[in-house]
Amino acid sequence: MTLAPTLPGLTPSTEGPRPGSRAARMLMPRSVDVVKDLAADYGVCTRPVSLRRTDLDSGRTEVIDMPCGATQEAKCPACATRARRLRQQQIREGWHRDDEPDPGPEPATDAQRGLIVVRAHLEFARDEAARASQWDQVADLDDAIAELEAQITTEGMRGRPAPPHASEDQEDGDGKRRVRSTKRRQDAPDLPRLPVENRTIGRTFEGHGGQVFRPSMFLTLTLDSYGRVHSDGTPVDPDSYDYRRAAWDAVHFPRLLDRFWQNLRRAVGWNVQYAGAVEPQRRLAPHAHFAIRGTIPRALVRQVAAATYHQVWWPAVDRRVYKPGRAPQWDADAGGYTDPTTGELLPSWDDALDLFDADPDAEPVHVVRIGSQVDAKGVLAGTRDADRCVGYITKYLTKQAADCHDVTTGRQRAHLERLWAELRHTPCSERCANWLLYGIQPKKARPGLRPGNCKNKVHKRETLGIGGRRVLISRQWSGKTLTDHRADRRDWVKALLGVTTDADTAPAGGEHRHAWELARPTDPDVAPLGHRVLRAISERIQWRAQLDAARRSQAPPDVSATVTTQEGAA
Repeated sequence: MTLAPTLPGLTPSTEGPRPGSRAARMLMPRSVDVVKDLAADYGVCTRPVSLRRTDLDSGRTEVIDMPCGATQEAKCPACATRARRLRQQQIREGWHRDDEPDPGPEPATDAQRGLIVVRAHLEFARDEAARASQWDQVADLDDAIAELEAQITTEGMRGRPAPPHASEDQEDGDGKRRVRSTKRRQDAPDLPRLPVENRTIGRTFEGHGGQVFRPSMFLTLTLDSYGRVHSDGTPVDPDSYDYRRAAWDAVHFPRLLDRFWQNLRRAVGWNVQYAGAVEPQRRLAPHAHFAIRGTIPRALVRQVAAATYHQVWWPAVDRRVYKPGRAPQWDADAGGYTDPTTGELLPSWDDALDLFDADPDAEPVHVVRIGSQVDAKGVLAGTRDADRCVGYITKYLTKQAADCHDVTTGRQRAHLERLWAELRHTPCSERCANWLLYGIQPKKARPGLRPGNCKNKVHKRETLGIGGRRVLISRQWSGKTLTDHRADRRDWVKALLGVTTDADTAPAGGEHRHAWELARPTDPDVAPLGHRVLRAISERIQWRAQLDAARRSQAPPDVSATVTTQEGAA
């Protein structure tokens, strides 16, 4: 075959498209994309929530844009980055503390103690009325107790002085509590157990020259292996890879971590505090990185990890009775889900548990354990290693679990799809629709349940079993909530800029009274989204310029000279 000769003047040009042509226009950057990039650079939310604030005294209204608060970079890069930095601040503040963050509750006042005394008298009177079968008086006393407990909360006490009575309990069912044996498994090693002291600060060590060190730890916990894998995380033999156990372990991994911290505190004898995050490995199995305040012997950490397990006491799931395409359907006349062939009503959740409890040889349907890969190392405060560990903990917080690692090859995509297919039909809770595949009605069954379409996040392809509780922080870590940390950041900026009062001052003799409502994008007083984002970018640029100027004005005049001299001497 011979090629046709190239005609004169039709030689392909390598200098680029012709100016003014469509190909040349398509190479130009889009202004909308530039706006999004600038918004991400300056921390401006690209999908703000518009709220209308009305001054009830003057009648003046204004529309205020609030950040959407997304934590995923795919939704809003600016809000996700802000949330990630806030978590980093929270981890830093609590990691190397040398004082207790929670001093404990204040003593009760005389008025608070008096309310509890009145509550005790009402409880005594209710018990006497119940013994005498005076149920009208019992109902009146219940109303008085409810009113008094509301007053107790208003007085500044938290919690309830006593649990509600059976008549006050609004939970469905007969309310019986199933008791499981707490005896340790025979295949699990024993754990040391000490009384837990009420302290969260670790030990100190004295070095040469009398210098005192208070090290902390960085810990990584990983699930067990499900089969040999390649360097890219894909299984060597997909047919023998245990996807079922991988799916069950991923669903119950947060509960396993709770067990680990409970066992660790009992083993060391003090209230260990931690802050960490859960993320997938390259093989897509979840593992967790933690910052621990104080130091613990590595051998003891590994011993506790090897002895930690979580048992799932659910009905047996040896085989699926039904397929997703032919699952039981709701029968209104029968009041539940029935067999698609025979029309027989499926056993309820309580009936299935009763049958399971009646078997003396019954074993838990699943046991999840920590793998042998336990990495623990000491970290000192103020070192580069500490900052690196904080960044490592929060590295993937702004990404979905399926996006943490690149899935580029067909083998990686096939591995992800197999795991997700198993997770779609794995029961996640007592109310999961997937129980219909095993011939059991979920707890509190209702019409519309479809196996493989449970709304829980662990079943989604984006999460791969890591649905919720990706950030795990103990209660006494920093002594503050995320709202407190946000307030600290605002106070720091206001102090740096010299702002002592809010811009919106209250009128003389009173306070502002405002009414808030959600503003719709179609409302006439709501500007188009593009206009609002552009205004926010301009405002954020001005704020950043003011903040940089304030930093330069408050910097010591000889700092740069000192740093330059030290660098020259080095």
